[in-house]
Amino acid sequence: MATQVVMPKLSPTMEEGQLARWLKNEGDKVSVGEPLAEIDTDKATMEAQALTSGVLRKILVPAGETVPLGQIIAIIGEPDEDISGLVAQAESDAAPAANKQQIEERVEAGQDGAQKELAQVVPGGARTQETIEGQPLKGDVGGQATTGAAQAQTTASDKAQATATQPTDGGNGQRTGGRVVVSPLAARMAADAGINLQTLAGSGPGGRIVKRDIEAAIKEGQQRPQAQAQAQAQPEQRAVETRAQQPAPQFQQPAAASASPYRDEPVSTMRATIARRLATSIGPVPHFFLTTEIEMDKVADLRQQINESDKENKVSVNDIIIKVAAVALVRHSQVNASFQDKVVRYYERADIGVAVAIEDGLITPVVRAAETKTIGQISREVRALAERARARKLQPEEYTGATFSISNLGMFGIDEFTAVINPPEGAILAVGAMQPKPVVRDGQIVVRQMMRVTMSCDHRVIDGATGAKFLQTFKQLLENPLLML
Repeated sequence: MATQVVMPKLSPTMEEGQLARWLKNEGDKVSVGEPLAEIDTDKATMEAQALTSGVLRKILVPAGETVPLGQIIAIIGEPDEDISGLVAQAESDAAPAANKQQIEERVEAGQDGAQKELAQVVPGGARTQETIEGQPLKGDVGGQATTGAAQAQTTASDKAQATATQPTDGGNGQRTGGRVVVSPLAARMAADAGINLQTLAGSGPGGRIVKRDIEAAIKEGQQRPQAQAQAQAQPEQRAVETRAQQPAPQFQQPAAASASPYRDEPVSTMRATIARRLATSIGPVPHFFLTTEIEMDKVADLRQQINESDKENKVSVNDIIIKVAAVALVRHSQVNASFQDKVVRYYERADIGVAVAIEDGLITPVVRAAETKTIGQISREVRALAERARARKLQPEEYTGATFSISNLGMFGIDEFTAVINPPEGAILAVGAMQPKPVVRDGQIVVRQMMRVTMSCDHRVIDGATGAKFLQTFKQLLENPLLML
């Protein structure tokens, strides 16, 4: 019996996935548990496995496309089995999104029945024009639906269907009450091209901006810089201009001739998730910050002694910081906590998230029960996790569920910074560079290795005195590591 393969949920925060590549081709035999495709999630590249045995009869989503969870991406069945019904069902399910732009073009052209078709595709009903109060439309805009139901169901692509408002332009007759009227398709095209709708005069009914107006603006924006360059060019520059017409990076020209050319790249799944999660942190979470300066000479000595005793497995200062933070968290359980709406959750273990920069953004692999591990164990584990993170091979359990995070930018020469809490954690520690500074000890000016750290705290969980006591213990342990014994 033929089976539908759907986009699986491969991480707790995953909402959609991008098919990086298919590992099987149509006609290949597959077995239960055998990898079918590589999926780029919001955190890592993971394998989608077959849940049944048979032949990969049909690939419905090509490599490179992003689809939501649950959408059919392939069909597995017997070699001679009729799968036409399943293929038709899958294509029917995917048709509304694929046909939306075509239907909008028909609505814009005023074809009979197109508006009713759009009502079936767009949740909340058809929208032939939209307006929004706010700033001039540029590359990234937010839209408002004309009804409450539509607003609640607005999708990311719908958000480009908007217009900008400014005081009424009394001369062109295109604007009424300060509103620019624009079709959904034209609004999306303008957003993609970075065109300010206020600069355009609509040629549609009632001054409505339509597709042909955007196309004309894009063409004009491409031609205008060329015309200006030719008018200003001196004879001796013409040979240079001829050479400049050779193929170059595909930068688009904005509507304003003086603005910089640009290029748009699709937002990666990881970057979109970072943006979404941070929007739920710095605003909703009441942050406060505590900073202290720590003498690191004994930590430097300890690191040297460890590395001399085991030359194959070198430890870093950050490995020691992770260990010390874990010990301090166990001693101050109020900091090893998170706000959970109606309860405050206190954790028994110190599961430390370690921020790792990768190509698409940032990920925090977790060192579980760091307080129970040696510095050498932590070093080896962090190194392995970082390597898998950069290769996008981390499993969900390796980057979720931290109770506290550490972000270290000292290796980049950053003296001090503040980090954004990763909800639902209650705090994150920002670590700066360790560097020699003159300090006063016993009335004498001496040079010591100093390091500044700043802890960002969720005030719903951690009070100022609570955070200060934790940092006090953290500082004492770093300045005298023997206190950990």
